[in-house]
Amino acid sequence: MVSQAPRAVLWDVMDTLVYDPFHEVIPAFLGLSFEELLAQKHPRAWIDFELGLTDEETMVKRFFRDGRSFDHAGLKAAMVASYRWLDGMEALVAELANRGLPMYALSNYPTYYQLIEDKLALSRYLDWRFVSCRTGVRKPDPRAYLTAAEALSLTPAELLFIDDREGNCEGARAVGMAAIRFRDATSLRAELGRHSLDG
Repeated sequence: MVSQAPRAVLWDVMDTLVYDPFHEVIPAFLGLSFEELLAQKHPRAWIDFELGLTDEETMVKRFFRDGRSFDHAGLKAAMVASYRWLDGMEALVAELANRGLPMYALSNYPTYYQLIEDKLALSRYLDWRFVSCRTGVRKPDPRAYLTAAEALSLTPAELLFIDDREGNCEGARAVGMAAIRFRDATSLRAELGRHSLDG
């Protein structure tokens, strides 16, 4: 069944449009496994940074539970080096943008989103306005989706949300928004066709 085309698309960024260094690059740089990183990092330091509640300096001081220091500049450089479009996604997003479809980032990320923008220039295709460090709310909080809809003067039903995490997609659906779980560019193209957004 083909549904009515959305009036705008809300994109998750990390591991939907752009490679996320959290699972591999960051642990490797710190000399840890991913499981060790999860066990040793402070449970709120990065989340508060994503929410805009703390600044970068505070996040770095709180990053590890035990307060240890680390090469923060080197870690940032490694993260920036790893940022890249996921296979096929820039071409797909460019096609949608060329058709005049309004698109926005709805992303849980700190001020480091500017590092992604500086390297990959996502703003050629979408507006960054709904990044959590700017809105003060993270998915899957219902306010993350509803705030975006209200700001755009659209109903949730007029928006399409795309994210690699099913929990975030469920959060969007719970407020009446269509959502697609991202897996790869090829399957996403097929899903977009069901929302009248095929090529």
